[in-house]
Amino acid sequence: MKAFFEKVLSLPQELWQNRTLIWKLAKNDFRTRFAGSYLGIFWAFVQPVITIVLYWFVFAVALPQRAAAVRGGIEIPYILWLIAGIVPWFFFSEALGSGAGSLLEYNFLVKKVVFKISILPIIKIVSALFVHIFFVAFVLILYSCYGLFPDVYTLQILYYSFCMFIFVLGISYITCSVMVFFRDLGQIINIVLQVGIWATPILWNIDTLNPKWHWVFKLNPMFYIVQGYREALIDKRWFFENPLQTAYFWLLTVIVFIFGALIFKRLKVHFADVL
Repeated sequence: MKAFFEKVLSLPQELWQNRTLIWKLAKNDFRTRFAGSYLGIFWAFVQPVITIVLYWFVFAVALPQRAAAVRGGIEIPYILWLIAGIVPWFFFSEALGSGAGSLLEYNFLVKKVVFKISILPIIKIVSALFVHIFFVAFVLILYSCYGLFPDVYTLQILYYSFCMFIFVLGISYITCSVMVFFRDLGQIINIVLQVGIWATPILWNIDTLNPKWHWVFKLNPMFYIVQGYREALIDKRWFFENPLQTAYFWLLTVIVFIFGALIFKRLKVHFADVL
């Protein structure tokens, strides 16, 4: 049992001890991602913005009757409800995709004996966090334009962002470890993300479903995050008002993180040989 806890706790200890290096490499990763292009980091924001505009146009302008069906009685403008749910999903999908491929992208560092390769997944996630911070600021400005100004409930965005950060970090340690040996996992992740945006009530309101099916969608941990962003911005509810959902999310997150730490520790001795 002692060895088990040492394996699990050694990972967060390594991350904390190398926090300065993580921050520097994350900033460098963000700057160099679009190096060589004329518009630079501007491209990091183009696709998410276009996606938001397209979904808003389809569901709120081009197909107003279909929009009424998926909204299920939402009183605020659809664009506000949509963006509150899709912004955390952008961070999740970007962090998961880049975190899963972190060992492959930085394979030259994996082969260095003295380098702590455990920091590579979190570097990609912190890099994705920079874009997320921009979009959160954009959301707050957009809401203010509609007369919905930030208040004390809005601070919960920090909590839900932290929840999502830890959850996707745990998944990334699993996926990046497996992807070294099974490269097709990257394509599987892309398919899962495509399905996930519809399986999570982001574009549609869960209240439009028969209540007996709600529990199925609430098993999706991203439901807790998306719903949390909307409760912080729209419904003005605290996260502890959903104790069962909060307990379920953190229990699942802890299990995923422990599992990810164990797999990473078990397989990392073989990474350099395969890469």
